[in-house]
Amino acid sequence: MLNIIWAIMILLGISVGIITGRMEEIGNGALESAGSAVTVCITMLGILSMWTGIMQVAKASGLLSKMAEWLTPVIRFLYPGLPGDSVAAEYIATNMVANIMGLGWAATPAGVKAMEELEAIEEKRGSKGYRRGDNAEHRVTSREMCTLLVINMSSLQLIPINMIAYRSQYGSVAPAVIVAPVLFATLCSTVVAVAYCKVMSTRDSYLKQKF
Repeated sequence: MLNIIWAIMILLGISVGIITGRMEEIGNGALESAGSAVTVCITMLGILSMWTGIMQVAKASGLLSKMAEWLTPVIRFLYPGLPGDSVAAEYIATNMVANIMGLGWAATPAGVKAMEELEAIEEKRGSKGYRRGDNAEHRVTSREMCTLLVINMSSLQLIPINMIAYRSQYGSVAPAVIVAPVLFATLCSTVVAVAYCKVMSTRDSYLKQKF
């Protein structure tokens, strides 16, 4: 769907340029944007490499394991069905820490690993991960998997490093001024996400007991 939307926007822009006789400006704008895109990518690659390296050092030194212990009460509250000795807890903690630091790119690998571990737990519980119906196979996700996805999307951020880097790259005089608004916005989204997960979990438990 996004590819279609972008294709339509590009075609509309080119069409308007042809109609208004401003194709030269469109061409120059495309070249300038391409150069800016390369510059931003290189800048963000450096930032991503630095923080991903820091995360790897933290993992090798055992700091992430310690963070997982610190976050145990939070993880137990959000994932009550998660086994206490599960490796998924460490990946979930890594994902949460990376998101809190505003490192969405660094959080993604940990989130994927956590999802794989949660799927393995679901298989051990006896679920095959699929439910047959109407001659089709449908993926069935556990509560923990859904919670991980929702919490990851809401992502409380104390320091939006990526956004600060973007603003600095484009010449902002105060790139860090967004810290307070981002903290407030992501705090609200996280509270709503946690409330939603808890309400849906309670509803599912009620329906299972009733039916």
